Amino acid sequence: MNGTANDMQNNICVVTGAARGLGRCISETLALAGAARVYACDIDMTPADAWLSEHDNVTAVTLDVCDGDALSHLSARILAEHGRLDVLVNNAGITRDALLEKMTDTDWDRVLDVNLKGVFLMTQAMLPLMKLHQSGSIVSISSIVGTDGNIGQSNYGASKGGLITMTKGWAKELARGGAQIRANCIAPGFINTEMTQAVPQKVLDKMTARIPLGHLGEPTDIAQGVLFLASQRARYITGQVLKIDGGLVL
Repeated sequence: MNGTANDMQNNICVVTGAARGLGRCISETLALAGAARVYACDIDMTPADAWLSEHDNVTAVTLDVCDGDALSHLSARILAEHGRLDVLVNNAGITRDALLEKMTDTDWDRVLDVNLKGVFLMTQAMLPLMKLHQSGSIVSISSIVGTDGNIGQSNYGASKGGLITMTKGWAKELARGGAQIRANCIAPGFINTEMTQAVPQKVLDKMTARIPLGHLGEPTDIAQGVLFLASQRARYITGQVLKIDGGLVL
């Protein structure tokens, strides 16, 4: 979770899906890199109790990314407390895997609601805070499943692929009139999180054998990619998809 101490230059940041896993690591990385405030958001922030006390510049926010009223409230709060937003990290996402013939409408709708519509709603709610100063960085977490597909993940792949296309549209739309609002995606491969730790070892070994670098990625690998794209180091990068997958998809 190391980052250059001034990479965030006192930025105001929002991270969704922040209670654990990638979201936690991203939140902590931005906080350690000099963010003035990181609003760490999740539908249940209870798992974050153990680490929140370690960062006095991180604020826990319990919300559902599909709840428009909650998002409006957060936007108004940030405006009142800081008058701007510099970085939005759309990380919240879920899976409801099943083969095509067995996937239910409910599982399709829930994944698309959270992974795609939730990102749309969150970005729509936060954008006015970036437009106040015509600058900001939006980093959305997609997946290699969104670029290359995967068996049993029709809903997840559609949501993550749609996120990439939506981000490319934003990159064009939000830069109009000379604005410096950037939008990019990160597409992780197999990362060592609670989700992969629950996978049987035999399956995990097969997954790992497909990776040219020979091992799973760590949450810090993704968080460092987010830090780069969020910072001024990437000030001339927008509309791009950064794959962080150990060479799995080439």
